[in-house]
Amino acid sequence: MNSRPETPEQWMTYLSGELAKQASEGRKYVEYYDSEDNTLAYAQKKFAEVFGKMFHGWRDNFAPLIVDSISERLTIKGFRMEANGEADKEANEIWQRSFLDADSNSGHVDALVQGLAHLIVWPETKDGKDPLITPEPADQVYAQLQPGSRRKVMAAIKQYTDDWGTTHATMFLPKAVYTARREDSTIEWKNLKRINNPLGLVPVVPLTNRKRLRADPYSELAAILPIQNAINKVAADAIVASEFAAFPQRVLSNLEPFDDENEEADRQKMLKAYIDRILTFDGDVNVDQFDAADLGNYVKLIDMLVQHMASQSRVPFHYFLLNGGQAPSGESITAAEAGLVAKARERMLHFGESWETAMRIAFQIKGDEKKARAWGAETIWGDPEHRSKATLVDSLIKLKELDVPVKQLQEDYGYSPQQILRFIEMKEEELKRQKEWRDKYEPQPVEPGTPGRPGTPGSGQANRQAGAKSAEVERRKEKEIRKAA
Repeated sequence: MNSRPETPEQWMTYLSGELAKQASEGRKYVEYYDSEDNTLAYAQKKFAEVFGKMFHGWRDNFAPLIVDSISERLTIKGFRMEANGEADKEANEIWQRSFLDADSNSGHVDALVQGLAHLIVWPETKDGKDPLITPEPADQVYAQLQPGSRRKVMAAIKQYTDDWGTTHATMFLPKAVYTARREDSTIEWKNLKRINNPLGLVPVVPLTNRKRLRADPYSELAAILPIQNAINKVAADAIVASEFAAFPQRVLSNLEPFDDENEEADRQKMLKAYIDRILTFDGDVNVDQFDAADLGNYVKLIDMLVQHMASQSRVPFHYFLLNGGQAPSGESITAAEAGLVAKARERMLHFGESWETAMRIAFQIKGDEKKARAWGAETIWGDPEHRSKATLVDSLIKLKELDVPVKQLQEDYGYSPQQILRFIEMKEEELKRQKEWRDKYEPQPVEPGTPGRPGTPGSGQANRQAGAKSAEVERRKEKEIRKAA
């Protein structure tokens, strides 16, 4: 389409065509991540004829490792919608109702693989007050950005085909939402239906994997696929060499053939010698041997390619089992994973903006205008750096000496906002129970001047004992107050 679409039918056709191109571009990355490319490239056609389908489906595939090493460090704990720093309870409710504890990770994986995923925000119930956020793959949703903008969406479509071959589409425009369907044998959309869009905006948020200002999706696998293909090719060559050249080749020269065909046939059978057979020949027969191929050369080449892949993807060498597969320890593992951690933090910046936008749209659906305009909203991410608990606790204790609040230290340790809230409630209940025990079992302070009690003339020993008990009570109270703080 050369001109800008004007009618709903034109928009539906245009967006559907763009979705098809987007899905086609991302398909090769999905195949590598899912290991769906089952072909093994042999150097010559005759090798494929010899091996047939013996190695069909085999691949030395590192593509999932490149993606998963990043996605496993992207964990969302909650959202702050106000400046007080508290995790928002309503945002957590929307998150849980949308099953995003699991689906958010799937959205991150899809965005890392294809370079792009989408978040659709729409009411779940008929009253239109319960928003639902659903991550969608790039092969089912296309969002048309406003020309000159990297974030403002002017139109979007979700399209899928059911089990009976019917394609269904939902098109989002700022003022209306359209639904339509078509059969496989047709290209025209039928039953185009319209409902008003009460939001006044397109409720589709691109979840884009990017590290530059360009709006085009960027797959994490784009740079490493040529190296992955080279690894597969060398591995195929190693398999061929293991079949044809991994054992010594013996050569017999000056061996005269028998005139009799039967005798010659018998000798040919005898030449296929077993380990318990000794061959003897008449005449001046020479026996030579070609050495077996050194398969270690293939291993060295594959190791070199894997090192290049690790350097370009910033995935630590020990993830690829290089250098004997031994993982470093202590400060060395922190240094080895620094590049990967920095890469994960960079993805948090871009993905976090998309999640915050989706959450603001969700609060707009709920009718909360204040949170719908919470431009200071913040995504609470888990720590992307994997550290031992002992090392982490030691660093937090040192931060405590700098007067860092306990709640912040609990977040840095990795506790979710819900767990921290439960800790506060449990602590309050514990202090209440301790107060009840003190009131019940510890002696109560008495007024001075009571006979036989502290302050009574002539009480002597009784005064000293009572004073010691009173001091002990005070010390316990101070200890409990310090413990509670």
